[in-house]
Amino acid sequence: MEEKKLTYQDVPLEYPLCFNHECTNKDCCMHYQASLLLPEGCHHGPAVYPTAWQDGECKCFREKRLVQKAWGFTTLYDNVPHYRHAEARQRVSSYFSGGNGPYYRYHHGENLLSPRQQADILNIVAQYGSIEGIGFDHYVEDWDFR
Repeated sequence: MEEKKLTYQDVPLEYPLCFNHECTNKDCCMHYQASLLLPEGCHHGPAVYPTAWQDGECKCFREKRLVQKAWGFTTLYDNVPHYRHAEARQRVSSYFSGGNGPYYRYHHGENLLSPRQQADILNIVAQYGSIEGIGFDHYVEDWDFR
């Protein structure tokens, strides 16, 4: 299977780039690898400062890796008793702390849930019913920028 290639379009706008060419971890660091994709003519943006390098290691090191992200809540509440659906859905919606807008963006795949977010949401739903056999509607392999 061919490994997914990191592209500049994958890198979030606010993601700090690293330009420390002397770093021993640069080949496996997401911040450094993302900086290699910077288009010519780009002159500013968030960066990892040289002060991140302390005592022989980078305090901002982020391993370049793919993770399984998810979206869609169609079957998320299947094991929740009907009379508790609204309460469970409200708790999941409030997890995103932005009302229903973010909830629907994760439901429709505009945003992808990180592995941590998936676990947190399943923990919330588990408070209302069994999560056995419960999952998200879609899964995709994507870059971990968290």
